[in-house]
Amino acid sequence: MNKNLLRKDVQDFIQENLKTDLSKLILKGSPFPEITVQELAVQIKGVNTAKKKLPTWYKTHGIIFPPKLNLEQTSSEITANYKAEIINGERLIDITGGFGVDTYCFSKTFREVIYCEMNPELAEVATHNFKELNAENIQVYAGDGIQILEKNTSQYDWIFIDPARRDNHGGKVFRLQDCLPNVPEHLKLLFSRTDNILIKTSPLLDLKAGLEELQNVLGIHIVSVENEVKELLWVLTKNGNTEVQIKTINFQKKGDQIFEGFFENEVVDIKYTLPKKFLYEPNPAIMKSGLFATLGQQTQTAKLHPNSHLFTSEEEKEFPGRTFKIIDIKQFTKRELKKEFKGAKANITTRNFTETVSEIRKKLQIKDGGKDYLFFTTNLENEKIVIKCRKL
Repeated sequence: MNKNLLRKDVQDFIQENLKTDLSKLILKGSPFPEITVQELAVQIKGVNTAKKKLPTWYKTHGIIFPPKLNLEQTSSEITANYKAEIINGERLIDITGGFGVDTYCFSKTFREVIYCEMNPELAEVATHNFKELNAENIQVYAGDGIQILEKNTSQYDWIFIDPARRDNHGGKVFRLQDCLPNVPEHLKLLFSRTDNILIKTSPLLDLKAGLEELQNVLGIHIVSVENEVKELLWVLTKNGNTEVQIKTINFQKKGDQIFEGFFENEVVDIKYTLPKKFLYEPNPAIMKSGLFATLGQQTQTAKLHPNSHLFTSEEEKEFPGRTFKIIDIKQFTKRELKKEFKGAKANITTRNFTETVSEIRKKLQIKDGGKDYLFFTTNLENEKIVIKCRKL
C-alpha cells in the first residue's frame, strides 16, 4: 500500500478528478513522483464505485481502495449489513476477508472478529481502513484462512466464507468444489471449529446443486437489490436439519419485499387459471427460489401455466413483485397485432414464449417505453397470448 496516497494534496487531486476521463488522465501521467498514475486511477475508480455501493467508505476520510477486481467482488454495504443482521455472537472468523466490507459489518454484531486474507497487499489495505472506520474489535491475519484454522484449535460462534469464484486462468466458476477454498472438501475441518457456518456464493449457483455439495444446510437467503439477485447466503449448522428454509429479500427504495418458504414444500399442488383482472410478476429473488407453489398459496393467486411463472387474481393482492391491471388479452397473431401496435410504445416482457423481445419488437414494430406493458406468454390451454397491462 502506497501511504503517499493519504497526503492531503493527493487526496485533493483524487477528489478534483472524480469526473475526469481515466484514459485521458492516464495518458497525462502522474503529477506526483512517488505515485504512479495507475495508482491514482485505482483510487478515483474506487471512490466513484463506493459512492453508491459503499456509502460509509465513501464518506470516511482516508480510505484506500483496492484494484477494480477486488472492489467488484466485494459485497455492497446493503448486503453486508444484511448478513450482520441474520447472525451474531461472541466470535466470528472471516477466512476470506477480501476488502473487508463483510468483516467490518460483522464487527458491529460480534464482540470479536478475525479477518484472514491471503493477499498481503489487500490485507494491508483492509487493516488501514478498519482503523479509519474505528473498528477496534477486528484482528487481522495475512494468510490462508484454511491454514489458520488448521494451525490452531480455537472455537468460533460462526465461520464466514466467501469463496473466490475464479479459476487459475481468471475464468468465472460457480460450483463450490471449483472455488477457493473448496468448501465441501473442508467441511469436516470447519465444523471442528464451529457449530455454525455462513457461506456467500454466486447468484448463479443452482440451489439443488448447492444442496448436493453441502451438508447440514439450515437455510438459504436469496438477496436482491433493486430487482437484481446479488448473492446467495447458505446457513449451515453442525446439528443438521431436515427442512431447508428459503428466505428471499428484495431491497427497494419504495420498500423491501420479503418472502419465505421451505424447499421441500414445492411438491404441493398449485392452482392454474386463465388470466383474470390482475397480473403479477414475481421479483427475481423469488424466481431464483422456485417457490412458486408456496407463493401462489400465500398470496392466493393462480399461475397462468406451469412454465410461465406469471400469476393472476380477480381481486388485487399484495404480491412480492410487480403488479399490473389487465387491460386486454389477445391471441398472438402477427398480422392483427402489427396493425394494432405498429409504431406504438410499450414495455415488453416474455415468459414461456418462443420469440425474444427484440424479435417481437422488430416484427411488430413496437417502440420501447410508454405506460403500456405487454406480456407475451402461453396460457393454460397452451395458446400464445399477449396480455396488455398498466403497472400499479
